[in-house]
Amino acid sequence: MKALVPALLATTVVAAPLLAGCSAVDTTALEPIPGSITYGGQPRTKLTKSPIGSAVYNDFHNQHGEHVYETYILQPDRSLKLVRRQIVPDFP
Repeated sequence: MKALVPALLATTVVAAPLLAGCSAVDTTALEPIPGSITYGGQPRTKLTKSPIGSAVYNDFHNQHGEHVYETYILQPDRSLKLVRRQIVPDFP
């Protein structure tokens, strides 16, 4: 038992700073690009029938000919928040 306590203490001392760096605050928000639903501001129409938190998908080709897939989440104020973007070249 006495050997276990220092091992747990050492693990806690090492793991605490590593876990402190894992926060959602450090992530950068995705900015809309030409072709995004929110490029130039929020859409004029409000999604009134969709439940809050539902996902809205958008796909288009960017100026480089790459296929862009985007995922938005409907916020409580009925605005769309861009949460994911995947860019896939058309030719492998």
